[in-house]
Amino acid sequence: MQVTHMSTTFTRRQWLSAGLGTLAATSLTGMQSARRPNVLFIAVDDLRPELGCYGREYIRSPNIDRLAKRGMVFRRAYCQQAVCSPSRTSLLTGARPDSTKVYDLVTHFRDALPEVVTLPQHFKQNGYFVQSMGKIFHPGYDDPRSWSTPWQTPNPPMYARSYTEKQDEKTKIRRGPPVEAGEVADDFYKDGQVANLAVKTLAELSKKTEPFFLAVGFAKPHLPFVSPNKYWDMYDPARIQLAPNPYRPKGAPEYALTTSGELRNYVGMPATGPIPVETARRLKHGYYAAVSYMDAQVGKVLDQLDRLGLEKNTVIVLWGDHGWKLGEHGEWAKHSNVENDANAPLLLSAPGMKAAGKSTSRLVEFVDIYPTLADLAGLPVPAHVEGTSFRPLLDDPNRPWKPAAFSQYPRQKLMGYSMRTERYRFTVWVDRKDHAKVDAIELYDHETDPMENTNVAPGNGALVARLMEQWKKGWRGAKPPMR
Repeated sequence: MQVTHMSTTFTRRQWLSAGLGTLAATSLTGMQSARRPNVLFIAVDDLRPELGCYGREYIRSPNIDRLAKRGMVFRRAYCQQAVCSPSRTSLLTGARPDSTKVYDLVTHFRDALPEVVTLPQHFKQNGYFVQSMGKIFHPGYDDPRSWSTPWQTPNPPMYARSYTEKQDEKTKIRRGPPVEAGEVADDFYKDGQVANLAVKTLAELSKKTEPFFLAVGFAKPHLPFVSPNKYWDMYDPARIQLAPNPYRPKGAPEYALTTSGELRNYVGMPATGPIPVETARRLKHGYYAAVSYMDAQVGKVLDQLDRLGLEKNTVIVLWGDHGWKLGEHGEWAKHSNVENDANAPLLLSAPGMKAAGKSTSRLVEFVDIYPTLADLAGLPVPAHVEGTSFRPLLDDPNRPWKPAAFSQYPRQKLMGYSMRTERYRFTVWVDRKDHAKVDAIELYDHETDPMENTNVAPGNGALVARLMEQWKKGWRGAKPPMR
């Protein structure tokens, strides 16, 4: 669903504590506001942890990489469900999918949690001016309570050229080809326009006495992989390596993965069967170009933050809403519990953090972002939040932390609950109405099989039993040790 560009208007600010023991119902003084950090909250759609700062030097991502140099890279950050709305809903409410009841692209979290206080809403109720643009909540399912002024997003054409279109029978959306190298400027496409809007907005926010929480959502590298020509020119297609494991995991249930339906909705994609080699290479080329295009837009926003002198008192968090398969396991897109889908990029920079420029391999979850940002801003964490602040990792990235991260994905009458430990990915497929009924178990040993190509649950009964006991304790039994 496309949302038209709305002009900037301002609603009356609500200085209420929401019964959470936060602030009294009085306005903050300018001096008090100055002590609290601003928050720049950058969301990116369908971004894999395949960036220069993740050790993938063939990817041109200089602006995200410079954020990494002044912040921290989380190498093992996991979303709670690898598809847009459930993942974003979980992150923005601080509640897991089984609490939000959002497992699809049509359900709104306020159906199940009508009074839940979202992350931006929490900041708004505590004296922040909160504004958003681009894709933050899933399009068409925004939450007006979360913002101080109405959410807005540009609505430019999807493509620079005209193409034959194909209608997606599920959504009735008409789609063109999956890639485009446009002979256009950056601000022809939506992400360039969102960046321009963010630059303008930062200038306005810098003049306010209260601190700000600015959410900026970039659409690329979501399909279609469209970007200006110059970003395509950054990559030599002959040097692009295709996925080394274009086949299903051995021993996994057939339903563990999908059939790349999201990609097949675009013009020129085969309805069934494997994606031809040259087509796959063109798709990866388009994805990489879209990543570099998005990175350049992030750079414009970071440049403006620095230009205004705001960087020293601003927490910056950048996250991709889930991972993405580029031919791994013979599939494209997300929609599963595999590592390629559940593991997503997360970077955070905070004023005064001791481990700036470092990375951590400790397990964190996207549901942890809410309490972490509240912690960094000196705000209490609402009781409904189901994550844990990872602020201690910003000073000591190697300290003991969570023993497991949890994701899930539904398949009709089944739910696959996936637990990622330091060494293993353990997924249990159960009946959605009766979790005691186990349909299948997947076990992947990342020490010997980091691509998750072979399910080793059969023949490892003792290990499966041990992991099953840990899995039954769930996320409540995976709290990090405090010291």
